[in-house]
Amino acid sequence: MQNPTTRQAEILALARVQGQVSVDDLASRFSVTPQTIRKDLNDLCDQRLLSRVHGGATLASGVENLHYEARRQIAAEEKRAIGAAAAALIPNKSSLFINIGTTTEEVARALRGHEDLLVITNNLNVATMLYGHPRIDVIVAGGPVRRTDGAVVGASAVDLIRQFKVDTAIVGASAIDEEGALLDFDYREVRVSQAIMENARRVILVADRLKLERTAPVRIAHLSQVQIYVTDHLPSARLRALCATHGVELIEAAPAPVPIGDLTA
Repeated sequence: MQNPTTRQAEILALARVQGQVSVDDLASRFSVTPQTIRKDLNDLCDQRLLSRVHGGATLASGVENLHYEARRQIAAEEKRAIGAAAAALIPNKSSLFINIGTTTEEVARALRGHEDLLVITNNLNVATMLYGHPRIDVIVAGGPVRRTDGAVVGASAVDLIRQFKVDTAIVGASAIDEEGALLDFDYREVRVSQAIMENARRVILVADRLKLERTAPVRIAHLSQVQIYVTDHLPSARLRALCATHGVELIEAAPAPVPIGDLTA
């Protein structure tokens, strides 16, 4: 049987890739009991490497974000469903901001069927995805490019964004707390996101449910400052009540279930 130290190292490595691990999946993977896995997770949480959530644990992320490529793999189907639902809210012949994030990129991907859009972004991945479209004009904010994810951050990006007043802002967040705070890791990125929200007539927040299980140190805004919140599922009664109180339209866009035949093929 694998010794606990080696197993815990592998659990931590898996959490760094997936963002979250579950007791049942780990017990099956390592051929041990759920009780053994719970002890492993508790040990890793005691070392502040993981944070416990119902049924498993997430990567402790109070001050450092996951690697961008790893974030692409977390809740990938949910992000695609969110992206399609958010893109359906954008009419042709409109202008919009899109900020950095793997979920906002899925919105951009779903916008490729639109026409006569003006897209201003600080996300080089979004710009690369859309610039070749003959009926979509793309403007990229200037400034330093963050190597980890292709985000353009800093004062120059904020200055360019403030020159526009667009119809819609598509924004993501790294974490959402129970009080409705939208949170991120880099204060330079947060300044860009705040400028984006301030200079749009309508703000659409796109964030999957796992963002409720994470934490980040820098405040972007409050849920009450957005008009539409698109997610896959919102399990928090408190956040649902906040949406109702502040008139935030909640759209839950769960991915389509896999047909039974596909599961047994």
